[in-house]
Amino acid sequence: MIITEQVDVLREQIKAWRNAGETIAFVPTMGNLHAGHLALVKRAQALGSKVVVSIFVNPTQFDRKEDLAAYPRTLAEDCAHLQTCGTDMVFTPTPALMYPTGGLATKVEVPGISQLLEGASRPGHFTGVSTVVCKLFNLVVPDVAVFGEKDFQQLMLIRQMVRDLDMDIRIEGLPTVREADGLAMSSRNGYLSAEERKIAPAFNRILREVVDALHKGGQDYASLQANAMKSLELQGFRPDYVEIRRAVDLLPAAAGDAPLVVLGSAWLGKARLIDNIPL
Repeated sequence: MIITEQVDVLREQIKAWRNAGETIAFVPTMGNLHAGHLALVKRAQALGSKVVVSIFVNPTQFDRKEDLAAYPRTLAEDCAHLQTCGTDMVFTPTPALMYPTGGLATKVEVPGISQLLEGASRPGHFTGVSTVVCKLFNLVVPDVAVFGEKDFQQLMLIRQMVRDLDMDIRIEGLPTVREADGLAMSSRNGYLSAEERKIAPAFNRILREVVDALHKGGQDYASLQANAMKSLELQGFRPDYVEIRRAVDLLPAAAGDAPLVVLGSAWLGKARLIDNIPL
């Protein structure tokens, strides 16, 4: 497995693979890898003959400096996991390489979807995401890139960006990988205390109760959302939102709209959890 933070090394290897007829599958990450990330790598291996994984804690997508400072950096362990599962290359750029002047004069924005839900709760977050992913796509030039559906809104944003900018990249979504008790796997789960970890699965359970009500014909979306928020509070969460949205554009759903997705975000201690359940 090749590990490099150098752009010229990355590009030369990609060029050599392409000259040999290989196809490139790409998995961008911020490191602190768990089984969900490794499932993305496994899917990438099924879609391309060579797999590149990037590990970059992107400062421009953090809305709070303390969150950026606290985010776990576990590069050695991450590379060991990636080598074990057969990754071909790990690209580990530094902030100085990605943002040589401390930032970018050029930014990539995807209007509309960037301002909804997570975008409303975390101003500037999605501009940071779309800009860095665009930059990584330009460096790796993959045939296919794999993202997790846990970050449902992010996946929609990346697909929109690829369509709008005519990028010749297939975007593959992988269903959310969960713990045995239903909690969506996330690097931020490590922020949970032992007691909070026992409570955390209630987040997904409460979202599933909304889904069950919808399957039974419930159409009072405002009440379903409000009741879910109250249930989260009673369990000890500080809910940010629970929303029933149209899956095609994430706009608020009205009776008769389909397909739908139930999305939620809530704080539990120091951890901000997100989850979603498509219908």
